[in-house]
Amino acid sequence: MILVTLGTQDKSFERLLKAVDGEIEKGNIKEKVIVQAGYTKYNSDNMEIFDLVSPKKLDNLMKEARLVITHGGVGSILGALKYDKVVIAAARESKFLEHTNDHQKQIVDEFEKNGYILALKDFSKLNNLLKESKTFKPKKYKSNNKEFVKMIDNYIESSNNISWWNKYKKVVMLIIFLLLIIIFVE
Repeated sequence: MILVTLGTQDKSFERLLKAVDGEIEKGNIKEKVIVQAGYTKYNSDNMEIFDLVSPKKLDNLMKEARLVITHGGVGSILGALKYDKVVIAAARESKFLEHTNDHQKQIVDEFEKNGYILALKDFSKLNNLLKESKTFKPKKYKSNNKEFVKMIDNYIESSNNISWWNKYKKVVMLIIFLLLIIIFVE
């Protein structure tokens, strides 16, 4: 089974569904295709399409899928990599009104550069990536959340980066206290 997930972005990504549907029509995709379309409205006799599904159902579909085709959302990509799935990711682009900016291009490029996914940049070449997906071995994704949190903590803790409130709150509170005393004593 192939899972296509478009996330929850409130803009259409019909362009990706048309490309997948086209490959089914050409006979290049013979497997069942299930789509979590979000806010993208698309009709197809070739795919089973849901608007939104529960996180649990999406998780189960992710586990069941042989291949995940997704937009360039970090959550969708990481959700598939968590289960060691082969991922084909396509960035939503602002020029097609699929997103407000092109940050998904950078996300997809970075994951591809590091060997985690296959990047679909030219939708007319989806069949090439479908063929490549059969032998592609994605690099095992390791989260660096602990290191990232540690880095932020160290930054905040360093004396040069303490917020003005944390640095001066005792002085500010003392001034407020003294002003209140002056106001109520008079």
